Amino acid sequence: MPFGKVKWFEASKGFGFLVTDDGQEVYLHASALPAGVTEVRAGTRMEFGVAQGRKGAQALTARVVEEAPSVVRAKRKPADETAAIVEDLIKLLDGVSNGLRKGRYPEKPQGSKIAAVLRAVADDLDA
Repeated sequence: MPFGKVKWFEASKGFGFLVTDDGQEVYLHASALPAGVTEVRAGTRMEFGVAQGRKGAQALTARVVEEAPSVVRAKRKPADETAAIVEDLIKLLDGVSNGLRKGRYPEKPQGSKIAAVLRAVADDLDA
């Protein structure tokens, strides 16, 4: 069985392409992915069976050999720094909560900054 890497895969469309180690492009349908796997990231190394379909080479079954490294995980802050940020965020949100209890939403610029910080922390935690 040949080896290759995921060139791209669009989970919403249900397909993508692999590139074999010798450079051949192979169509990858979501049904060829292993049980429980619904999407794969570009760069994921896979082993797969190939058959010739109407439009060229197509993967029949695929097995994940090595996950692509997460760029976000590699760039996220150390846990102790994130803990300090989360503590500061709790204090900030406590102030927002007090204002909301009094019927006041934060001003638009402050609300946008708070939302951006929340998204950044959520991305770090989700990586």
